Amino acid sequence: MSNSLHRVRTIAKKEVIEFVRDWRTIVAIIVIPILMFPVLFIVFPILLESEAAELDSKEVVVELQYNVYPQDFIDIFNDSTTTLIMVNTTFNHSLSEPLGDLDRVRNMEIDAVLRLNFSSEIWYYSVIHLSTSESSTEAKNRLISSLISFENNITAQRIEQGGLDVESTLDPLRWDGDSSNADVATEGEQAGLILSLFIPLVLAIWTFSSAIQPSIDMTAGERERGTLEALLGLPCSRNELLIGKWIGVATITGVGVLLQIVGLLFAIGYLATSDFIGIPDLSYSAIFLIVISIMLFAVMVVALELALSDAFTQCEGGGVNFRTCNNFDNIPGIVYSSH
Repeated sequence: MSNSLHRVRTIAKKEVIEFVRDWRTIVAIIVIPILMFPVLFIVFPILLESEAAELDSKEVVVELQYNVYPQDFIDIFNDSTTTLIMVNTTFNHSLSEPLGDLDRVRNMEIDAVLRLNFSSEIWYYSVIHLSTSESSTEAKNRLISSLISFENNITAQRIEQGGLDVESTLDPLRWDGDSSNADVATEGEQAGLILSLFIPLVLAIWTFSSAIQPSIDMTAGERERGTLEALLGLPCSRNELLIGKWIGVATITGVGVLLQIVGLLFAIGYLATSDFIGIPDLSYSAIFLIVISIMLFAVMVVALELALSDAFTQCEGGGVNFRTCNNFDNIPGIVYSSH
């Protein structure tokens, strides 16, 4: 029994040493797991904030078409980066028909066209824009936001003219006090709920993906390099050879998954310093169970991928098939997240 364990351990050690000699393997199982979550949690929100700031400062040109322009609506654009061009015109067709403005908007002569028409105490409007243009979409969003403010002002004025109180009329039902005080869940539990919506999916995808290359390399790769016959000639049983390879792949995958968890904890700790999300409530037993469950999942995935890899004759074909399987592996997580 001890000799069998020694042979299995020797095979596993040999496979791990051979696999980590390639610098690409070091990048795949160490660098990427450590950096993945920090990049996802830290860099991505920063990019979104910079993109939003860039859109806010973008200069857009909007053409207003009508013969009367409400001053309170025009005043909304004061001290903004929106340039208004006023054109005196009337309409005898649907405001949503682009007609002559189609080419002007598509050719980016102007970013958007706001058409207004006042009839029977109602303001009708339409925004001619190009949805595939960032500046045109930003111009439309600014116009819609300004129109909402304009509508609120009109509504308040008409209520006051009717002799009613604006606040009690528009807001007859109100939450008493601070709504956050009525939630009995702690901030840590709320943070845990948010993270649970996508972290398991990401961990499952990465665990499945990280075991693909070592599984293929230790089965189909041996056959492709012509070294499989030499392995089968070793003084050990085929079960010992298979178990040794399985332990080797599980070790490589487990290291990658553990480093991924370290990167995840670092990213969560960084986010906890901001108002974006709090620190989830995790006891030592919960952390232990999380690590054990992920490692058991990794071991199961390794066994499955080793079994499938044995059917491939080339590494390249195995990689293509595994990447296809990985896409199907995402479906349950996507369906769960959507609910």
